[in-house]
Amino acid sequence: MDMNQYLDMFVEESREHLQQLNSSLLELEKDNRNKSVLNEIFRVAHTLKGMSGTMGFTKMQTLTHDMEDVLDALRNERIFADSDMVDVLFKCLDALETYVNTISQTGQEGSEDFQEIIDALNDIIRSDSAPKKAPKKEKSDPARTGGSDQSRKAAQVKALSVELNQYDINVIKKAFEEDLNVFEIHVVLNEGCLLKAARAFIVFQILEKNSDVIKSVPKVEDIEDERFDHDFTVVAITSKPAEFFDREINSVAEIVRVDITPILPEHIQPKDAGETKPADAAPEAMLPITQANENVHDDQHKKVHKTGKTVRVDIDRLDTLMNLVSELIIIKTRLDDTISTKDSSERETIEYLERITTSIHDAVMRVRMVPVETVFNRFPRMIRDIARELSKDIQLHMSGEETELDRTVIDEIGDPLIHILRNSADHGLETQEERIRAGKPPIGNIFLRAYQDGNNVAIEVEDDGRGIDVEKVRKKIVEKGLETAEIVQSLSDKEVIGYLFRPNFSTADKVTDLSGRGVGLDVVKTKIEALGGMVEVESVRGKGSKFTIRIPLTLAIIQALMVKIGDEKYAIPLSSIKEIENVKPGDIRLVRNQEVILLRDMVIPVVRLDRILGVPGTLPDEKKKSITCVIVKKGEKLSAFIVDALIGQQEIVIKSLGKLLAGVRYIAGATILGDGNVALILDVNSLAI
Repeated sequence: MDMNQYLDMFVEESREHLQQLNSSLLELEKDNRNKSVLNEIFRVAHTLKGMSGTMGFTKMQTLTHDMEDVLDALRNERIFADSDMVDVLFKCLDALETYVNTISQTGQEGSEDFQEIIDALNDIIRSDSAPKKAPKKEKSDPARTGGSDQSRKAAQVKALSVELNQYDINVIKKAFEEDLNVFEIHVVLNEGCLLKAARAFIVFQILEKNSDVIKSVPKVEDIEDERFDHDFTVVAITSKPAEFFDREINSVAEIVRVDITPILPEHIQPKDAGETKPADAAPEAMLPITQANENVHDDQHKKVHKTGKTVRVDIDRLDTLMNLVSELIIIKTRLDDTISTKDSSERETIEYLERITTSIHDAVMRVRMVPVETVFNRFPRMIRDIARELSKDIQLHMSGEETELDRTVIDEIGDPLIHILRNSADHGLETQEERIRAGKPPIGNIFLRAYQDGNNVAIEVEDDGRGIDVEKVRKKIVEKGLETAEIVQSLSDKEVIGYLFRPNFSTADKVTDLSGRGVGLDVVKTKIEALGGMVEVESVRGKGSKFTIRIPLTLAIIQALMVKIGDEKYAIPLSSIKEIENVKPGDIRLVRNQEVILLRDMVIPVVRLDRILGVPGTLPDEKKKSITCVIVKKGEKLSAFIVDALIGQQEIVIKSLGKLLAGVRYIAGATILGDGNVALILDVNSLAI
């Protein structure tokens, strides 16, 4: 078997362990005497060492081995972790992540050996001047060792779980003559284990390096094909002690138990003298492990193969499935446009097809949904590092990590959230001295929340810091020549805060590594709006600020209102529409060179889509009895889109415009209509005023 086939699994497993290591190190810094956390960190490091050693990644194995030495001293309370020591362990984590990323990209761990980190770990060990405790002498376990007469006697009571044939007995007798150990090793995997064959393969790699395996139950070919339950048993001849295999096999991920029974002379007394193996049978001990199973009797193991309840699926396959569902919806829409509305049976068939396609779409979407926890779990470490860099005491509170988003959206929201969190930690929160002078607790708080809001997911980043200095922003607007002083003074606080999202706009007095270059919030706005979402800001001076990101649950299939502008059809996402109003031409007024309508004491700016999109054929206002306005919302702001006619609500599939047209303004994508024509989807965020 080629080890390369397990690279993907190794990378994925390692990343899961590293995330656990990250969380545990943060807990350790809060409580450096927490034994359960220390044991968890040690377990992760030991597992990573075993996995990397099995895969042949020696540099990664060396680093985790040195980590183990430090962690062992911490567990035995010879030393205690302070922030500087946790810094070194975090550097180990970063180095391991570098190794894993390099392995993911190249299949090799690279040439970097991170000697400075290894030296730092060794310095910690050398600084341990406390007298070393003598290792406790472990009591002999009769089930794990066959050294003394007493243990042999105890082990004799325990029967073997595999049946030994005459050939097995002859080989074992030969091993006894050479003073070798013979063990029956029973390995139990986690019941939720995925890729059981891969786990078993790693175990066999350990066994083959350190022993001769003479028997496997079930047969190795069945194990390779995952035709076994969650356990298997081997008989191995070795010079190593039982404790060695117990330790090494337990270091493999998802192994829940290893039972090692020494095989003794008492076990191989033949029950029946006639039980022999044909003289011309091939000796299994001479064969590789992948072939030895062919000579094991078929009646030794008959287990029912159970199918796992979960599978790992490549995201590309889900994308393909989603595209097929999209095509199905397009065909359904086309049928809907072509059938006779008078034929009730045809109408019922189409309605049934619509229910089925909607159910398939929902099912595929649920498979594609990923908890935002996969993004959130990187932030506690980031906030911890920022707090140390800025000499601030910051506590991050997270909630709603179980809220789910489409995988394609999840991949894109990480960077915007990093910008906002850094902004809150650097600009938002005061230093401890400033907070105490302001009558606040010395510890600053950042709240990161996620929750579902209709067809959107809202993510909030709130801090209890100094808030946004609106007057300072007003001065910056005038200094940069963006507006006159008169206009700036007439703007509301919310409108002034909106200027923070302009490119190259920053209120920072000095440039730092964290912020102040004016490349943060404009990137956030651009990224979120590209996802069909929006960013809102609320701030109270002296109390804090709250950034709210709203993004759609999915970017693939949406409900839309189809409208007509001139002779062209366009789609407006239904989630952006507040209401639809018919107004008289005379109701449109001009205020500050901007057309507006008055609706229930609200002044709403008018957006003439025909002029912006350059669509000919629209009648002038004076020739219309009434004007149809689609009132859309952008955050808390409203705009009135003027359209010529309403076609109706429709489920549409969003198609990309491709690379050549990717930069076209005002258009979010396109969709294929039932008649085969293409309609453009309007980008409400860029069109709304």
